[in-house]
Amino acid sequence: MKRLSRMERKMRAAYWREYFDSLKPDYEMRKSMIGARLRAGFSQRELARRMMVSQSAIARIERGATSPNVRTLRKVAEATGSKLVIRLEGPELPGTTSLG
Repeated sequence: MKRLSRMERKMRAAYWREYFDSLKPDYEMRKSMIGARLRAGFSQRELARRMMVSQSAIARIERGATSPNVRTLRKVAEATGSKLVIRLEGPELPGTTSLG
């Protein structure tokens, strides 16, 4: 097995750091959804019943096998008594102002 140079190790570490950072938004969304369900005291089955979807659909979203659309997230918020907040963050462009 070839030993990697210091530069190659740094490049590999940067690649994996970027890769894992790219997964964070989806992870945070799933964590929030599970948290909302648990705060409401619901099982996956109960949340699914209230949303009129299958329990397996909830399970697939929570484990990351599929991503929910905004409509589904609205249903989760409504069923759990939560508030849905979606925002995009990034650097301000020169000459623009924030709308918030």
